[in-house]
Amino acid sequence: MKKFIGIAFIFILTISTAYTPPKVDTNAKIKAVFIYNFTKYIEWPSSYQSGEFTIGILGDNPTLFNELTKMSKVKKVANQSFSIKSYNLVSEVDNPHILYIPNDKAAELSEAVKKLKGKSTLIVTEKPGLAKLGSAINFIIVGNRQKFELNKSTAEQHKLKVASTLENLAVMVN
Repeated sequence: MKKFIGIAFIFILTISTAYTPPKVDTNAKIKAVFIYNFTKYIEWPSSYQSGEFTIGILGDNPTLFNELTKMSKVKKVANQSFSIKSYNLVSEVDNPHILYIPNDKAAELSEAVKKLKGKSTLIVTEKPGLAKLGSAINFIIVGNRQKFELNKSTAEQHKLKVASTLENLAVMVN
């Protein structure tokens, strides 16, 4: 009987240590929801309103990529289906509707801004100060809450119309 209890204990211990629930990156989920919701409050030029809507991510960000991909299977951007693309280098970036540049790729913002000059791409970043350096939207944390900065003039330079609703939710930056 002791042998059985010992084996059962080892078995339970092995199972409990072997199973770890999947980690949920709530930060990636929140950013994915924000990015998707930006599409509701920004209007792209008519030439960008047909075909597939593309959200690009610069660098390796599998959690955000997966969250946005899940959304793309069940949601649309206006009347467009949307897809998620991952770019390793700025030189690979073609013409996405949105380009997300995570913190570890922030140094490549100026190169991305040059590459996308004259295109209607909404550049979204997540490092303090980048809304003043070329991104239209920049994620920030204010009082332990996810917020975002909006540089409306940068968005307008890319021929994007920003709804006043989005302006009211944002921390405005010039």
